[in-house]
Amino acid sequence: MSRKSTTGQGCDISGDVQRATAIFFEHCDFIRAVIRYKIKDESMAEDLFHNLFLSLISRPVPAEVRDIKGYIYKAIINDVTDHIRHLGRYQTLTHRCADYNKLTVNNRLPEDALMEKEQTDRMIELIRKRVTKNEFEAITSRYHDGLSIKEVADRMSINNRSVSRYISTGIRKVKQFLTIEQEVKDDSTQL
Repeated sequence: MSRKSTTGQGCDISGDVQRATAIFFEHCDFIRAVIRYKIKDESMAEDLFHNLFLSLISRPVPAEVRDIKGYIYKAIINDVTDHIRHLGRYQTLTHRCADYNKLTVNNRLPEDALMEKEQTDRMIELIRKRVTKNEFEAITSRYHDGLSIKEVADRMSINNRSVSRYISTGIRKVKQFLTIEQEVKDDSTQL
C-alpha cells in the first residue's frame, strides 16, 4: 500500500524518494562540487548537501526536465542564495539584539555574547536566591558592575570593611551551595 504525498499532486511518496535517491547518487559528485565551490564552510556545505536531497523529495524533479544537471545546478544556487539570505538576516537580528542589550561583540560572535549574558543573568539570579540583600548588592556591584571596594562602599553608604565582609560571606554561601549541588549530581550519576 503506498501513501499519497501531502503536496496535493497525488504522487507516490516512495516513488519520489526512489527517484530523488537515484538522481542524488547519479549526480552526487557534481552536487558536492558545486556546493563546495559556492560555500567554503565544510559543515555548512554538508548541511546544504543533505537539504538538497530532502528538497528533491519534497519537490521532485518534473518528469519533463531533460537536463537534470542544469535543474540540480539551479536548485543548488537557489538553496545557497536562500541560505546566505537567512544567515544574513540571522546575523542582523543577533547584532540588533546584542546592541539592544548593550553587549560588546568585539572579537566574538554576537550569539556568544548573548549566551554569555544569559549565563550571567542566571548566575546573578542564583546568587540573589542564596544571599542576603546586602551581600547580593556588594557582590554584584563589585563583580558585575566592576566597581572597586571603595566605590561599592560609597554606593551602599557603608565602610570598606563591611563591603569586604558582605562579599566574602556571600561568596562562601554560594560556594557551599554549589558544592552541595555538585555532590548531589555526583551521587545521582553513581546510582
